[in-house]
Amino acid sequence: MALKNSDFYLTLIRKTPENLVGFVRVTSDKGLNANLWDLVAEPGDQQEKYMSIIVFKAIEIIRRELPGCSISVAAPLISLDSLKANGFLLDPNGIKTMGFRL
Repeated sequence: MALKNSDFYLTLIRKTPENLVGFVRVTSDKGLNANLWDLVAEPGDQQEKYMSIIVFKAIEIIRRELPGCSISVAAPLISLDSLKANGFLLDPNGIKTMGFRL
């Protein structure tokens, strides 16, 4: 249901052996906001690289298809370096968010 209600999602697949190594889905109100959800990458020495690739491509699509939208992301702590490398700021202008752990 989450995928069906998303604007798009990206998968990063390693060719050999063929397996999923990264994923993110994107929702938007098509005016002001775009949100990245469920950002994950395969654990290991390439995890940060995979996250950076998937975030970079998602931002590229958002900028092209949803220009002017601010972009937020709900992501694990392991992704902070990749997100910062792609221009994200932690709590910009003091904006704080809340989450509920299921």
